[in-house]
Amino acid sequence: MNVPQAISETITLNDGREITIETGKLARQADGSVVLRMGDTMLLATVVAAREASPGVDFLPLTVDYREKFYAGGRIPGNFFRREARPSDDEILTMRLVDRVLRPLFPGDFHAEVQVMISLISYDKEVMPEALAGLAASAAIAITDIPFNGPMSEVRVVRIDGKLSVNPSYEDLLRADIDIMVGATKDSIVMVEGEMKEISEQEMLEAIQFAHEEIKIQIAAQERLAEKVGKSFPKREYSHEIHDEKIREKVWKECYDKVYEMAKTPSSKEERGEKFKAVLAEFLAQYENNEEELERVTPFAKVYYHDVEKEAMRQMILEERVRLDGRDPETIRPIWSQVDFLPGAHGSAIFTRGETQSLAAVTLGSIKDANMLDSVITQRDERFFLHYNFPPFSTGEARPLRGTSRREVGHGNLAQRALSAVIPEDNPYTIRIVSDILESNGSSSMATVCAGTLALMDAGVKINKPVSGIAMGLITDKKTGKWTVLSDILGDEDHLGDMDFKVTGTSEGITACQMDIKIQGLSVDIMKKALMQAREGRLHILNKMIEAIAQPREDVKPHAPKMVLMEIPKDFIGAVIGPGGKIIQQLQKDTDTVIAIEEKGEIGHIEISGTNREKINEAVAKINEITFVPVVGEVYKGKVVKVVDFGAFVAIAKGTEGLLHISEIDWRRTDKVPYSEGDELEVKFMGYDNRKKMKLSRKVLFPRPPKPDQKLQSPTFKDKESPLG
Repeated sequence: MNVPQAISETITLNDGREITIETGKLARQADGSVVLRMGDTMLLATVVAAREASPGVDFLPLTVDYREKFYAGGRIPGNFFRREARPSDDEILTMRLVDRVLRPLFPGDFHAEVQVMISLISYDKEVMPEALAGLAASAAIAITDIPFNGPMSEVRVVRIDGKLSVNPSYEDLLRADIDIMVGATKDSIVMVEGEMKEISEQEMLEAIQFAHEEIKIQIAAQERLAEKVGKSFPKREYSHEIHDEKIREKVWKECYDKVYEMAKTPSSKEERGEKFKAVLAEFLAQYENNEEELERVTPFAKVYYHDVEKEAMRQMILEERVRLDGRDPETIRPIWSQVDFLPGAHGSAIFTRGETQSLAAVTLGSIKDANMLDSVITQRDERFFLHYNFPPFSTGEARPLRGTSRREVGHGNLAQRALSAVIPEDNPYTIRIVSDILESNGSSSMATVCAGTLALMDAGVKINKPVSGIAMGLITDKKTGKWTVLSDILGDEDHLGDMDFKVTGTSEGITACQMDIKIQGLSVDIMKKALMQAREGRLHILNKMIEAIAQPREDVKPHAPKMVLMEIPKDFIGAVIGPGGKIIQQLQKDTDTVIAIEEKGEIGHIEISGTNREKINEAVAKINEITFVPVVGEVYKGKVVKVVDFGAFVAIAKGTEGLLHISEIDWRRTDKVPYSEGDELEVKFMGYDNRKKMKLSRKVLFPRPPKPDQKLQSPTFKDKESPLG
């Protein structure tokens, strides 16, 4: 059998690095498959789409799966089964990044099941694979006949020392003050997500525009590859929807004005939903006497009525600048907050904005409580992490609980990024925040950011600045060219609008963002307007938040762990731990503390935690005794442990003693050592003698007496005791 000939295309980045896309050699039974390579990082992306939609499916059943094979980095999984298990949070986040760009690019009436699978099959630490996943997925689809309004691509933009670049290494990420993923087509930005270190709105726009120029180059390469393959046109024919134009016309004619008038009357989420259901029920009531006709009309009426609701609400906002709850486009919903709500937690807060509410709780722990991340790309301990929970009762639903959803992972990660920018580098704690969403009607992730900030300050964590967050929306009309940016959107405005743009930040700048755009051709002017309006909203929310607590508490709660960090020379780590851990275990037992030691280079980092500061100080003192190293020239308070004819042995620390020679007691001749065992006195460490024995001196602490030909002066002693006793 002859080796199949691959078809490939090359992309050259502005810095000279190359990306190659190859097809025709691997996974040839998939509708489309490509191998993407940059450096030694390689991704295999495949796509398969069913020919027909399943009966009753009226949406796009798209699945995007991204997995990192441990063999890609020459590693064996560390779990019990020694094989890749459930996807990690990082893998789920990459799936979401790709899904959010691909999904809106499929035709709205295409309902066949589509499965996109992306695998990391080789890893180069200089190339982060998640930055290439979107490009690989799009290329696999672009070379097929699957209906798709792409291609698209994604790039990861960072700014290091003021310079923007794409697709950085892991080490570069640690030095960047901007780190965002941008997904786009040739004409439009579709998705933005990332974190920043308090940058301005203009700086963010520059990074997005920089990314789009790089994406255009990658899209052109996909188009060239598709042309070489030659099977992407024409696209396959499909018919997944059946319509009845007479029913459509009747629904619009009889329902539009009623919905418009109801939308103009401010109401709560539940009340509004009931009113809109009543309009549809009234329309269908005319068919009650004809069961066969009612059964035929109902499915069509529901589809067209949804369109009526959407258009009525959108036009009401565009024409009258009135929203479903009566606000104008810029107004933020009423806010109230409360801290210290949970007496058992180390810090807690409730943040409520309109009908959205988050209860956040902070738990402080030691390094032993860190979140251990083990993947092909990184093996490290995460000392700050946030978990987001979205129970069904928050939206008045009763549905099965099936573990943590991808959405929950994504929303939690966004809030974590927003807050990580203000956690001080010298923070001694492992910090876990849990946000339980108790009510939801728009932007619960931004409520999480606000509640999380308040809970951190309530816990006494010395955050640099408080962070607030806001979700922005957009309503546009292609026919008239009108558009309106909405601040603090409702759930309905998110569903019916053209954009969901979440922005978080301090009073000084942006710390994180997440944007999903549902329309083609979003202009820079609209994006700029959204960013500036978001800034005004963020500052308003921030001012409301600090009414509950303006700055971090001076200390942690009485029942929260107190933490002390120490550094010792690497050579002393064994002495502190003791044989078989005997010394450190006894020390923890005696002081009721938790002690963790970590070796970093030539330094041993010790973390001591407990609820009693006196006990912590006791542990610190005992470790100082074990690791004591005298410094030449320092003065120590010691205790005489033995007296001999030629001097006294003085212990300046437990297990550390030196000789105070009789000649070093006083400047004048001393015939007899004037001390007894147990006496305490100050001595100065003078170094070591030829036999590596410690040399101590006491006389150097006193003024040297004058020579015989000089006028005698009364000596001045450092302490009340005479040097002769």
